Amino acid sequence: MNSSEIPILRLGKVLLAGLSNELDDKTALRFADELSHQVSAIGAEAVVLDITKLEIIDSFAARILVEIATMARLLGARVVLAGMRYPVAITLVELGLDLPGVETALSVEHAMDKLAPPGGSRVG
Repeated sequence: MNSSEIPILRLGKVLLAGLSNELDDKTALRFADELSHQVSAIGAEAVVLDITKLEIIDSFAARILVEIATMARLLGARVVLAGMRYPVAITLVELGLDLPGVETALSVEHAMDKLAPPGGSRVG
């Protein structure tokens, strides 16, 4: 798998990316670098990481996920993890990894609803 297999879609000032189980270490690192660049380049206000297809997660991928979320927050973007499965949540807890300031949503649709301004329409 290469980084071009993890599309990063721009919806206005929101970046949306979907991760899958085939995420290997090199791809994860390239993806983190590319997402960081795009957050900075467009001044993204939010990043939605769709992890619906991520059925399990190893310690390296979990740390990369935390680093991606931290990086995006440091660059001023809200971070929403969408579609987290129970085994992934359990792994993050067992590894003692915390996601401070990261919001979660049941789906990408719910994530976009969270990002909508009060009384307004969805971001994007």
